[in-house]
This record gives sequence, structure tokens and C-alpha cells, in this order.
Amino acid sequence: MGAGKSTIGRLLCAELKLEFKDSDKEIEDHCGCNIPWIFDVEGEAGFREREAMAIAEITLEHGVLMATGGGAVLRAQNRQHLSARGTVVYLKTSVDQQLARTAKDKNRPLLQIDNPREVLSRLMKERDPLYDEVADITIHTDERNPKFVIQEILAQLKKLSVID
Repeated sequence: MGAGKSTIGRLLCAELKLEFKDSDKEIEDHCGCNIPWIFDVEGEAGFREREAMAIAEITLEHGVLMATGGGAVLRAQNRQHLSARGTVVYLKTSVDQQLARTAKDKNRPLLQIDNPREVLSRLMKERDPLYDEVADITIHTDERNPKFVIQEILAQLKKLSVID
């Protein structure tokens, strides 16, 4: 959450001439409602089910770069689809940076509480090992210009022979 997935994803797509898809946006478009509404009505479990379906579908597409929601790695099925069907870039950021980037964002149901730092710290502890498990490339994004992050991703993709 707040690592820059959407911003960096769109910029990277422009460089690589790929279509950008955000799994959360795809879910919203498919069901005709926003993520907070899904959380309110179906709970996190309902949202995660929709997320798994979206990831399964998108990872079968070609010429697409996908940004997932922060909790996508919680399901083994999602990790399997991401690993087996593409190259995974983990945009890693600190809790402090996440707080700064998400402070005014009301579209993040998990952070609409009194102590978002506590939630982000718990989520990082839970999710970081799963991100590390699935990532082909890990890039730190704290206080970095997106253009520099893009250049680093491109260099790593070349090392992996994913691009020329």
C-alpha cells in the first residue's frame, strides 16, 4: 500500500509499450462499485475472492503489466499465478513512507481506523515474507523519483533477459 504501484506501473507501461491494468480497478469496473463498498458489504473475505478471480484472469493475458492490491500475496493461489505467469516486481517501501503516501486516501478500507501505523506495521510483518517469496525483482521506492525507479526496474529486467 502506497509503494507507488499505479504510478510506476503506468510509467513502466509507457516505456515497455504494455497495457496497464490495476487489479483493484478491474474489480471495481467488473462489479460497478468501489473497494470500500465491497469491504462494507462483503467483508475482506468477499473482496479477496473477487481479487483472486481478477488476478487469475489478468495473468492469462499477454502484453499486460498488472498492479495488484497490497494483500494479493496473502493467497497461495495468487502467488502461484503471479510467479508462474509473469515477472514479479516488488516495490518495497517503509511504513513511514506508506503513511505519508496514504494519509488522505479514503479509498483504503484497512486504514480507516485510529492507528493506521499499527495496521501498516502488522501488514508489513505479515506480507513482506510473501512478497519476497514471489518477487523476481525487489526495488526500494522510499523517497525516490519514479523515473529513477523505472530505470532500475528496466535494468533488472534486462539482467533477467525479460527485455532486450
